[in-house]
Amino acid sequence: MSARGGLPTIAVTAGEPAGVGPEICTALKTAALPARIVVIADRALLRARTGFAWPDFAGGCTATEAGICVLHVPLAAPSIAGNLDPANSTYVLRTLGIACDGCTDKLFDAMATAPVHKGVINDAGVAFTGHTEFLEERTRSSHVVMMLAGGGMRVALATTHVALKDVAASITRESLRQTLRVLHHDLRTKFGIAAPRIAVAGLNPHAGESGHMGREEIDVIAPVIAALRSEGMHLSDPLPADTLFNPERLKHYDAVLAMYHDQGLPVLKYASFGAGVNITLGLPIIRTSVDHGTALDIAGTGKADAGSLIEAVKLAIVLANSRA
Repeated sequence: MSARGGLPTIAVTAGEPAGVGPEICTALKTAALPARIVVIADRALLRARTGFAWPDFAGGCTATEAGICVLHVPLAAPSIAGNLDPANSTYVLRTLGIACDGCTDKLFDAMATAPVHKGVINDAGVAFTGHTEFLEERTRSSHVVMMLAGGGMRVALATTHVALKDVAASITRESLRQTLRVLHHDLRTKFGIAAPRIAVAGLNPHAGESGHMGREEIDVIAPVIAALRSEGMHLSDPLPADTLFNPERLKHYDAVLAMYHDQGLPVLKYASFGAGVNITLGLPIIRTSVDHGTALDIAGTGKADAGSLIEAVKLAIVLANSRA
């Protein structure tokens, strides 16, 4: 149930119009989800790419019946599947803004996002590093954390879309402390885990090998872990990432904190690709997302797998009902 009564209302942004986002939204129509699903996109684009005549969103705060509809946002320029056009970057950002603001204003109970293309948005002259950072700024949040769930794992990131050469400098005691606090807090409040157990990956090979392969574990990571343990958090020592991701070790933890994007996510996506979900922690709203990109090479062919979007909306519904 929504906090306002009735079924939750979930906003879904269709993402990059030249990608697979518009067509995978069609699968939400037949997924029998216990919510009202509001797809935020260009109505004509959805009809052209899905063959489905979408009813319009009538507004209002309480859904009494499950169903799917569209909140129409017009494209800036005609869109062809597989062909990026920087002119539509403003359209993509507008759909995100409407979904985010709708959640803030309690018009929607949560939002789920189909993939966007960061490069074409930047080509349009808009500095954009990703959904996570966009929503952090839009909601004026102090510190957000990207976490993916799938394949029996939850993997959060200490840094997100940062060049590998800049990762070590980006991990400070303060940033790591904030990240672990957000992760611990949201595992408790959003996922209902009373006493979260978090495995913390080291940054360097072999977690630094006692300083012989880097000192970040000694100078940054371990001191933060010690301080937060004193506050009652259940945290591992810095663990070598190459041996951390095995079932025997993971069964003792509720989540893993990886130090950078490609340290943790390849493992999770190998285990769950097509069914993984991205969750933004630290926001005052609920946001989930697919675990894949725009797949321009298959856009418009009908070959796209909608499994990750369906799972993202399902989790958004669960989290919305839990908040209620």
